[in-house]
Amino acid sequence: MAESFKKIGLIGKYAAESAGDTLKSVADYLEARDLPILLDDVSARVWPEHGLETASRDRIGHECDLVIVVGGDGTMLGVARSLAGFDIAILGINLGWLGFLTDIPPTEIERRLDEVFAGQFVDDERFLLHCTIIRDGEHLNESEALNDVVVHKWDVARMIEIDTYINGTFINTLRSDGLIVSTPTGSTAYALSGGGPIMQPCLDAVILVPICPHTLSNRPIVIDASTTIEIVVKGSEDSRAQVTCDGQINLGLVSGDRIRIRRKEHNIRMIHPVDHDHFHILREKLGWG
Repeated sequence: MAESFKKIGLIGKYAAESAGDTLKSVADYLEARDLPILLDDVSARVWPEHGLETASRDRIGHECDLVIVVGGDGTMLGVARSLAGFDIAILGINLGWLGFLTDIPPTEIERRLDEVFAGQFVDDERFLLHCTIIRDGEHLNESEALNDVVVHKWDVARMIEIDTYINGTFINTLRSDGLIVSTPTGSTAYALSGGGPIMQPCLDAVILVPICPHTLSNRPIVIDASTTIEIVVKGSEDSRAQVTCDGQINLGLVSGDRIRIRRKEHNIRMIHPVDHDHFHILREKLGWG
């Protein structure tokens, strides 16, 4: 029996007036089929003539069973973090460049949405990382990431020094520009440019990729996603670094801070067109022959 989506959330690229036309096309499609819509209240600011009911991201998560995201992969990353605790499907329409996560072009909206509402789509569960910063035994800050958690130098042309532990076992001391902790989803993002492997999204694994390590024998490591990773910032008292989640959230670090990274308990559920092929996307986006 085909799945029936009953209430639809609509979220556009942040502060992008260019998303207005595509948001309107999706809204017109949904209204023609008498489907109730909640428009993200932030997205409503760039589309003032929308005429739709608006709602917070939290309310969308509680009331909707499908969210349609209009934007690029960066938009999808933010939506995934905000909706990861809800039982909701997420579908992406691509207005960006790469489109690894938002894979429906605006020219195919009607055809692809027809398929989705007929129950013809591919389900895709992805896990996130939860990152906690601990200073002097106190939980200072926390965030989540669908792509990666990156510990890296602040704003000076010198390396940082960090210790890495996996499930409490010391792995190494790394002198480098930083360390990328990536999910399979993030393996085609920053981790790829750092020399990390491309991973199938379904794999239950995490990659540790050093950034410009001082010792050339340091190489990426793939570990089980159920492990707990701890990274300790070393150096003098004035040593400064930061942790960045999905390239969008930045949290400051000082010497002695401990960054604890674990798999988030709740996955997100993405859906793709029925003919979705991860390896076709790799060939197309990365220019493979």
